[in-house]
Amino acid sequence: MSERKVINVSTKEAQRQNEIINILAQHISGKGLQYCISTFGCQMNARDSEKIEGMLEQIGYTKTENEEEADFIIYNTCCVRENAELKIYGRLGALKGRRKKNPNFMIALCGCMMQQDIVLDTLKKKFNFIDIIFGTYNIYKLPELLQTRLETKQNVIDIWDSYQDIVEDLPDSRKYDFKACVNIMYGCNNFCTYCIVPYVRGRERSRKPEDIVTEIKALVSEGVKEIMLLGQNVNSYGKTLDEPISFAELLKQINAIEGLKRIRFMTSHPKDLSDELIEVMASCDKICPSVHLPFQSGSTKLLKKMNRHYTKESYLELVSKIKAAIPRVELTTDIIVGFPGETEEDFLDTMEVVEKVHYASAFTFIYSKRTGTPAATMEDQVPEDVTKERFNRLLALVNRQSAATLHKYVGQTIEVLFEEVSKQDDSVLSGRTDTGLLVNTPAPKEYVGEFVKVHIVNHKTHYLIGELAI
Repeated sequence: MSERKVINVSTKEAQRQNEIINILAQHISGKGLQYCISTFGCQMNARDSEKIEGMLEQIGYTKTENEEEADFIIYNTCCVRENAELKIYGRLGALKGRRKKNPNFMIALCGCMMQQDIVLDTLKKKFNFIDIIFGTYNIYKLPELLQTRLETKQNVIDIWDSYQDIVEDLPDSRKYDFKACVNIMYGCNNFCTYCIVPYVRGRERSRKPEDIVTEIKALVSEGVKEIMLLGQNVNSYGKTLDEPISFAELLKQINAIEGLKRIRFMTSHPKDLSDELIEVMASCDKICPSVHLPFQSGSTKLLKKMNRHYTKESYLELVSKIKAAIPRVELTTDIIVGFPGETEEDFLDTMEVVEKVHYASAFTFIYSKRTGTPAATMEDQVPEDVTKERFNRLLALVNRQSAATLHKYVGQTIEVLFEEVSKQDDSVLSGRTDTGLLVNTPAPKEYVGEFVKVHIVNHKTHYLIGELAI
């Protein structure tokens, strides 16, 4: 795939879409129309959904969590796992009758699934009642696509093969007033053999550091205290810029922003996590001592087949460096079980890495064959029953380690940023430590969005239990 010159921020295009938003608002505001959006997949998709929500609310739609009440349903799709795709098809099938009965009811699909030709063919043949279909490269064009649909009464399909602009200066809607996600780059250059992401989100494109810093300063002025920096591989940030800058240098600039309390980021590729980055993480007071460091497999043989560009030994050496420089750090990871050719010996290498690193938590996945990736056509696909048995063994180990990690915090008093009222008990608030651990604490609702000292009294498998220490 060829590299393409990218305009870092297209103010002209943003102005155009904002003008369309204003035109649509004249016809939609005040009509009581509601939208419902379902987001599948990663943090990047979640951030895209915030942008979609912001544009729709500016147009005049109000959000509902109930699809039955919605006049406009949007599915922001993921294609990393087959189950996510099957869920989308199932939901669309259930909406077909409703769409026929109510011509004013609209359905839109966007996200990674839409970038696959095989998916588009299926949608055109079996689900031709969908009103708007767009992909990952043109999220910002939703107002224009909606305007076209309303004016022409025709279904709209707008899929691009690659990026033209990075357009950021449009409305968005954040779930929290006190924390926010900020894209620092898009796409991926790694082409891991199991992964569809480079094919559906394109090659790496970094935003200019001054644009990122300006955005974060504006967020802080609005009350944001915690930032999550997003990229498919944040460690390779800045390499594609006309004036290259390292991710470590960007972090130092962000750390200097007054009023910002915490900096998080994801995801880190082990092959690009530099000594410079470790040093900056250790020395910058606002960078949280928490690293999501996917290793995928403990087998050096499989890592080579995966095109990961590190070995079991080099990964463990990197972990040792991180822990030596940042003693309080908590590590999380991604692990794939059942990659083509995985033997019992390979799987035991994975278990050994988990034993040695002692992760706070891990996202564990059964290998999912993705059409269009090299791994999909590899020989020696692992039988399903073997994969599931290994997966259960791994999950049991990960859960034991998670519980052990949480147990060491019992008796400590730590600072927690309370994020929301617990869904199980409205007298309890849920929040996170700087190391990323979930804490549930009985506390008044006015503490949501505040940093509060909490004494840890107990834990479950996946979260800490605290009481206020103030």
